[in-house]
Amino acid sequence: MLEIRPLDAYDAPRLAELEKILFEADSPWTERDFTEVFAQPHNFYIGVYDPESDHPEKLIGYAGLGILGPSGGHECEIQTIGVDPSCQRQGIGRMMMDNLMYVADELRAPVFLEVRTDNQPAIRMYESYGFSQVGLRKNYYQPSGADAFVMVREKKEHTPS
Repeated sequence: MLEIRPLDAYDAPRLAELEKILFEADSPWTERDFTEVFAQPHNFYIGVYDPESDHPEKLIGYAGLGILGPSGGHECEIQTIGVDPSCQRQGIGRMMMDNLMYVADELRAPVFLEVRTDNQPAIRMYESYGFSQVGLRKNYYQPSGADAFVMVREKKEHTPS
């Protein structure tokens, strides 16, 4: 049974390891990068753990949401999302997206992100959550020089029960 829980500095070594695997050509985050982001109170980071995994840390997926702006006027940004390649295509990315979107919906906040223009599986997933392309950032990812689409999901209006 997969578990989802908040990430902290203890997870930084495994996160950096996954970053090297997933984003080798585009300046993967380091342990220090993750430690610094966890120290910020406006960030919400979660991890998916598989108690049955062969990897000692058992962390197989991670996602982060930055929460920006004043109360009542929040905007959110998906800062990162990644799944161990051996565990992809099993719904783990969607599990994390469900959690990130729940937080954004509770805040009644729009959500922004950048995604490589050649990452069709991620683009399709984001579109299924209501994201649309609103811009293009040329040479966004470095050092590869890959372009990124800017995507946004408008805030969900709260409907009283």
